[in-house]
Amino acid sequence: MFRSAQHDKARSVEPPRVLNIEDLRRAAKRRLPRVVFDYIDGGAEDEWTLRANCRAFEAVTLRPRCAVATPMCDLRTTVLGTSLPMPLILAPVGSCRLMYPRGEEAAARAAGAAGIIYTLSTLSGCRLEDVAAASGGPVWYQLYLVGGRDCALAAIERARNAGFSALVVTIDTAVAGMRERDIRNGAKELLGGKLGAMLPFVNQLVTKPRWLAAFLADGGLMKFENVVIPGKGPMLYADVTAALEQSVVTWDDLTWIREAWKGPVVIKGIHTGEDARRAVDVGASALVVSNHGGRQLDRVAPTLQILPEVAASVGDRIEVMLDGGIRRGSDIVKALCLGARAVMAGRAYAYGLGAAGSAGVARAIEILRTDLVRTLKLLGCASVAELDHSFVDIPQDWIGK
Repeated sequence: MFRSAQHDKARSVEPPRVLNIEDLRRAAKRRLPRVVFDYIDGGAEDEWTLRANCRAFEAVTLRPRCAVATPMCDLRTTVLGTSLPMPLILAPVGSCRLMYPRGEEAAARAAGAAGIIYTLSTLSGCRLEDVAAASGGPVWYQLYLVGGRDCALAAIERARNAGFSALVVTIDTAVAGMRERDIRNGAKELLGGKLGAMLPFVNQLVTKPRWLAAFLADGGLMKFENVVIPGKGPMLYADVTAALEQSVVTWDDLTWIREAWKGPVVIKGIHTGEDARRAVDVGASALVVSNHGGRQLDRVAPTLQILPEVAASVGDRIEVMLDGGIRRGSDIVKALCLGARAVMAGRAYAYGLGAAGSAGVARAIEILRTDLVRTLKLLGCASVAELDHSFVDIPQDWIGK
């Protein structure tokens, strides 16, 4: 029966039902309660930056070399010494157990099967040891300082012992962004557990009975298993907003974090060339040009537009990645042309997870891989290593920034 259910999930995301990431988005919307889908899909305030991250890829056009035979395309790259079969990393996405039972493990399993890196969020409902075991491949751990320094040090030690190979420090969450969809959907009330406050919003859940049954069978509202408060145990879900506001990461914190980790540190949340150089100065091994998928400060520039400035500011002193707006293999190509070593994708696989669990994540990865191969062949480019500025045209007003 289990194998049959898994087969049905895989079939639900196969062609012709699912051809692209937008198809996975629609499938997730059908399966998930509005409050959960909008958690994945939404952004901060007017969601201008959320939309701009995708529009930036539309503004960059490709310059193919025609009459070129490319029977094979080499997608391989190396990030922080890890050889990858394609330049794609699954970005940290919190609260994946709301999307699917044992959600972080399901996503990590698909990433491991594809040979790519899975990045586990601090705000995970699954134990980091279980996620590493589920992956069987390369895994990174994303660090928030929620719960304080002692909690962070304990998580760092656990991640090192479990085999995580890099620590990703997110620096753009001084407070949680103003995510208006979450407020309208009653996320706070539903998490609070007080029946009177929940009642106006609970219909979202009961109208998705299959999701609700799976959610309850998975234990209901999760705790954050990797944020263990001394004397209290794992942090409760309802406590996270206040905890984030008390856990701002500063550049000075990078000193003790690096000393505790003693391995590669990736700084995620770089918006400017100045901060990119600061990342180099504090000894980071890599950085991610990221605006948190438009979920933090609205009206900041899209990441693809900022990428050339950041890449030029650091040269080859540090590995540069990009996060935000990845929906097509051609988006990966454009990011690599403008200076990224690899890209991180979050929503693209979260839609797959919400639609069909591990099978949906695997389908998202396969869509992007197939897109990437096709784009390279149509460009007349045999390898991602050959991609550079000559394969793209960018808007005039990006030049010189």
